[in-house]
Amino acid sequence: MTLDASDIPAGPLTFAVPKGRILDEALPVMARAGVVPEDGFHDKANRALSFATTREDMRLIRVRAFDVATFVAHGAAQVGIVGSDVIEEFDYADLYAPVDLDIGHCRLSVARMADDSEEAAGVSHLRVATKYPNLTRRHFEQRGIQAECVKLNGAMELAPSLGLARQIVDLVSTGRTLKQNGLVETDRILDISARLIVNRAALKTDRRVAALVSAFREDAEAREIARNAA
Repeated sequence: MTLDASDIPAGPLTFAVPKGRILDEALPVMARAGVVPEDGFHDKANRALSFATTREDMRLIRVRAFDVATFVAHGAAQVGIVGSDVIEEFDYADLYAPVDLDIGHCRLSVARMADDSEEAAGVSHLRVATKYPNLTRRHFEQRGIQAECVKLNGAMELAPSLGLARQIVDLVSTGRTLKQNGLVETDRILDISARLIVNRAALKTDRRVAALVSAFREDAEAREIARNAA
């Protein structure tokens, strides 16, 4: 989509990206869509949260994954990248996820101690450690179990062995961390990939946002065609 000066609203676009596991995979995808951060963005010692890009009308902010969704939903950022786990957990009405980027693959799963032989299916109440209380409650409600969620933001694997919670709900990639902490995966709640997200109002009022959606969608479609042809 080609824009002329009259199409560009005043003020820069703010593009929110997550710290952590998704970012390394997202950067090449962003570059192909024309979103390239300044050199200082790649400096591991750089504690800045806001960065210029090669586009004069765009800046990047680097925040926690859950905060990416909050910034975009409330219009403080117009565009972002985040895992589908975050989208499903918060279910913001003002958030739209138009493109599956097909990166950052993992799953949200239930796990327990490997030596926990008592059958949990027969219980009506269960304490679960997680940073996904909404998804966790919905998952167990569908099984007739009331989940008491203990909110943790890390070190989830310690909760069962220390008696904080009998089970955990957390992101799983290879399963190696679970195994090293004496846990086994018992149920898969959600398969996850990274998504491009946009603020609905910004998509309607700022043609730059629509142009970014098109660029990311074209890249995702090109990668899918290349995979199918291989």
